[in-house]
Amino acid sequence: MKVHFIAIGGSVMHQLAIALKRKGYIVTGSDDEIFEPAKSNLQREGILPEKDGWYPEKITADIDAVILGMHAREDNPELQKAKSLNLSIHSFPEYIYEESKNKKRIVVGGSHGKTTTTSMIMHVLKNSGKAFDYLVGAKLEGFDQSVAITNAPLIVCEGDEYPASVIEKRPKFHFLFPHVAIITGIAWDHINVFPTFDFYLEQFNIFIDKIEPGGVLIYNETDEVLKKLVAEHPSTVRKIAYAIPAHTIENGQTKVTIDNQTATLNVFGNHNLLNMHAAYYACKEAGIDTASFLNAIASFTGASKRLELLAKNEGTNVYRDFAHAPSKAKATIDAVKQQFPNRKLIAVFELHTFSSLNEKFMSEYKGAMDKADEAVVFYSNHALELKRMPPLDPSVVEKGFDKKGLVVINDKNKLQEWLQKQDYKDANLLLMSSGNYDGLDILTFAKEIV
Repeated sequence: MKVHFIAIGGSVMHQLAIALKRKGYIVTGSDDEIFEPAKSNLQREGILPEKDGWYPEKITADIDAVILGMHAREDNPELQKAKSLNLSIHSFPEYIYEESKNKKRIVVGGSHGKTTTTSMIMHVLKNSGKAFDYLVGAKLEGFDQSVAITNAPLIVCEGDEYPASVIEKRPKFHFLFPHVAIITGIAWDHINVFPTFDFYLEQFNIFIDKIEPGGVLIYNETDEVLKKLVAEHPSTVRKIAYAIPAHTIENGQTKVTIDNQTATLNVFGNHNLLNMHAAYYACKEAGIDTASFLNAIASFTGASKRLELLAKNEGTNVYRDFAHAPSKAKATIDAVKQQFPNRKLIAVFELHTFSSLNEKFMSEYKGAMDKADEAVVFYSNHALELKRMPPLDPSVVEKGFDKKGLVVINDKNKLQEWLQKQDYKDANLLLMSSGNYDGLDILTFAKEIV
């Protein structure tokens, strides 16, 4: 197979390119700019483009498949050449499906918890000695790639609801056709792509329609919106509802019980218990028994930037989390407070995504930080400029979150000053962002305070 990537430097695209190279395919690609770590990863595999830019002469009639990255534009000269030659052009998820047509497909969809649930399934399958391919949106301990394509009979995919490519606007998870589908929950996000809640909701109805005949839908019945959607959907696939399993919390540790068998977990919080229960049912569909599942999940330490412990001492833990949507922020804050009820919780949340910086979306954050004892919302004017968005008044943020005592900061130096003034004795610090606090060195700060 000869495969060419247009925009090979993307965080997941370059991982697929490496996976196909390792499978024995001839892989080429182009991009206008490639950043680390993609640059070094591609160079190590011998498939880094010689020069930045687009070169239509690379597109030849003998190419079996052209894979189109998210940031390639419709007028891309390589794309135009590929179209003129009538080559087979695929978005990322369309190509994943091409490679997995003869495999059993497990696809994890939902507004939150996709990465962690996918990672849990992968961790258990690996620990159980199962051969499988995968696609996941984060770095996971024990896996050198976030994409693997081999001849394994099973694939586990994180199913994103974002558009597949510049020429294919439908969500990525509509192209994966699962035999085992998970929906973790539905909470409106990405208002730049899904302008209304009803339109967002419809994408999940379509996802259920894509489940293969005889397949199974595993869904979170504690989410009322999702529960109603599943109940009203005419699909005849087998449906498995899951909820928070039986568990106890002692001295900051969570023990979970399934089928009268118990395991102590490294992760915590109701959202992670839900993720784990979904993973349990998916692994069961893959032939993993309860004892094997619990034995494996006990050693799962979490996906990168998902309640990741940066530093700790006897009285303080510092966590980093990717949370950006309202439901994610609330779940993460609630989890830390529930796990350590006697410690003060200092929570810092960065508004960084298009939705979170949008004045019209701000009311969706109401109550998200209520369980935090000290709460800061940070955003940078630089992020607003990059996204070509209008200035955001701090009073709009205060009104949206509607939390007494909330501090709103839009200067990274003032954020650093505020953080340094806090008392971290018998306290946890939770740093939530899909950005980087305008370049603030939180790793060094985390180590300093413990």
